[in-house]
Amino acid sequence: MSETTTNFIYFLVALINLLIACWKGLALVRERSVTLALITLSFFISVLVYITASPAGYRRLGEITGRPSAATLPVYIGIVVCYGITHVLTTLWTVTTTPEERARVNRRATTWAGVYGLVITAMTVTFCAADLAGYPADPVRFNTDFAEGQPFVQIFLVLFLVTLSCATLSTGRLARRTRPREPHLRHAVRCFSLSMVVCFGYVLCNAPAVLLASFGNHALDDIGVLGSLFGTVAACITSYGMCGAAISAWLRERRDIKTLQPLWQLCVMEVDGRLALHPRGSGLRLANVRFTLHRRVIEILDGMRVLRIWTSAEATEAIRAYVEAEADQLFPMEREAIVTAAVLRDAAERLTETRRQAESTGQIRPIPPQNPTGPLPGHGTAASEERGRLLLVAACLRHPLVASALREVREPDQGLYRSQARQRAR
Repeated sequence: MSETTTNFIYFLVALINLLIACWKGLALVRERSVTLALITLSFFISVLVYITASPAGYRRLGEITGRPSAATLPVYIGIVVCYGITHVLTTLWTVTTTPEERARVNRRATTWAGVYGLVITAMTVTFCAADLAGYPADPVRFNTDFAEGQPFVQIFLVLFLVTLSCATLSTGRLARRTRPREPHLRHAVRCFSLSMVVCFGYVLCNAPAVLLASFGNHALDDIGVLGSLFGTVAACITSYGMCGAAISAWLRERRDIKTLQPLWQLCVMEVDGRLALHPRGSGLRLANVRFTLHRRVIEILDGMRVLRIWTSAEATEAIRAYVEAEADQLFPMEREAIVTAAVLRDAAERLTETRRQAESTGQIRPIPPQNPTGPLPGHGTAASEERGRLLLVAACLRHPLVASALREVREPDQGLYRSQARQRAR
């Protein structure tokens, strides 16, 4: 792979990680937690690692410091920090049942953090003590180019490879045993389990290559270079584990906002635009998506309460009877959603027609009918289930059964279920 291609890939990954780091940073401002702080720190450090490890960044740092291979130290320390954070996170996510177990887990995580700190200090001391002046700089061949006749470099590499092995194997073992309760944590743990196996391939490629190179045999140098591929793939999987579930939730929430748009238009904008926090209704799609979704649900429910006075208990019963007879093969939730959609459309059209009449007669505002209304379908839904119910209702607004149920209510010559409703009402 050419140097230009390598620079492009490394800078692209750095840019993606920077965007994720900023996104996580904003989340950290809203919700302060150790987990979010560690994830945000990991992404920011990974940005520096990729920029520094790129051929352009590696060479530039060498020119600034006067040591061609100086960039190796921050790159390797950044790798240790990122995988150390992964290890600590997996430890913190261990499921516990008692406060004593949680305290032991927290102490274990703190101990591992201290160990990684000591290793980083030792790596810094040994690297600075090595004589690397005047050597040519190749980012992916440092391990084998400098292992021969450089005892401090050998110690530095041993510390790095042993620590990386410890981090990957320990994290992989914990990830296979840990089953967090939260879905997004389970997603992260599954990704960590896979990425640690892939990352250990870096150690398996470099350990024998470094060992032979330290004795002057460079037969496995290319195998050591291949290890960098394992490290890059593992880093991508780890990053996906840290943010994949959040990105999926963000996309799902944006999709739900779009799905709710017709119902929001019907129940809010066509009823009373003052119910909407954002009258245009299309803003806040990239940022504050969760807030926008929650606000949409609240606004729709408020609009439905206003529409309730324009419903007719007789029409609601006729619509329900028609849907129950024509769609008995559907699940009860689907039938209820179709009934709700038909009742809301019927009420909105009643309101629109009354407004036209009020305008033609010079009335200030439309006067609701005096007929009995009754509760809206689904009025007893738990707050935690409203989002799912409204999504189903929104999807049913244009259902063929809704249109046929409305015709059944409005056209007297087809009013079989309407007449049956009258008889039951009497």
